[in-house]
Amino acid sequence: MMDRVVKERKLTKQIKVGNVPVGGCSPISIQSMTNTNTEDVKSTIKQVNLIQDAGADIVRISVPTMDAAGAFKKIKSKVKLPVVADIHFDYKIALAVADSADCLRINPGNIGKAEKIREVINAAKSNDIPIRVGVNAGSLEKHLQKKYGEPNSDALVESAMKQIDILEKNNFDNFKLSLKASNIDMTVESYRKISKKIDQPLHLGITESGTFRAGSVKSSIGIGMLLSEGIGDTIRISLASDPVDEVKVGWDILKSLNLRSRGVKIVACPSCSRQNFDVIKVVNELETRLEDISEDIEVAIIGCYVNGPGESKVADIGLTGAANKSLLYVSGSPNKKLDNLDLVNQLENEVRNKLAERATGASDIIAVG
Repeated sequence: MMDRVVKERKLTKQIKVGNVPVGGCSPISIQSMTNTNTEDVKSTIKQVNLIQDAGADIVRISVPTMDAAGAFKKIKSKVKLPVVADIHFDYKIALAVADSADCLRINPGNIGKAEKIREVINAAKSNDIPIRVGVNAGSLEKHLQKKYGEPNSDALVESAMKQIDILEKNNFDNFKLSLKASNIDMTVESYRKISKKIDQPLHLGITESGTFRAGSVKSSIGIGMLLSEGIGDTIRISLASDPVDEVKVGWDILKSLNLRSRGVKIVACPSCSRQNFDVIKVVNELETRLEDISEDIEVAIIGCYVNGPGESKVADIGLTGAANKSLLYVSGSPNKKLDNLDLVNQLENEVRNKLAERATGASDIIAVG
């Protein structure tokens, strides 16, 4: 059994976004957000389906106008993923989509007067949907900007507690919370502080984290730190990239921390002059070929005999590099040798055969040649 990387997770209140539980003992869910024009119903539906296929549990859609609200209803009726309606400022938009959304993403403080906020909360109550309160360092209230001079964790937490107070005064506790900044330290410290104050589920993210590479690194560090401390119930990787990339990175983070598992996990050496085949080429092509697989399976691809046997013995499918022909391991045992000139095709077949054997209960046949 692999050692756990994370501390015991804080037990938070469980809410439900559609059919997906968030908080409590439920798995940490992965979210993304569409970047299409919401009024382009066809394109948005297509993107939601791609996000779903990548493994997302929840998707968020921006609803900036009443026309977008009408489009949102059409989109919601055609997709299977639970959908969060992202709304700012205009409470009437929230009221317009409350009967179709699975969750409302609002900041009570920017909705306006108390009666407007009350209407939105009542709509959430009537439709039995949660609210996600989203505090962002880039849009703090003016009085907090003046008080603190610049965004910091205390300012984010104070803003969050003010939003929470509004909900509690309206007897509403069906909500989750996020406190996001583009700065890792500020974000992490904010979540640490709020986690000690409330028991609501926390939505983790490093907002506006940047491009695919830089944003993936920043998100992995920040979100990974919090998850390893037992903080967090759902995550969104905010990248200036395809939303599908956000889902993939989210899964990579959870798999790396042994929190959830989905699809093929490839263990591969960085390669050196000892490699007996082009490890990088094989790994990259194999990863692309196997993206359709959602079942859990670990594949180790090592270019030589230094670490090859050790890694291969603990993987479902392992390959240890050797001259001309490399040794295949199946379920930890040597199985046969594969021609180095055609490794990708052979490894793909072995992975798919292994999954087929699992489905039928067949056993592995060991025949080293």
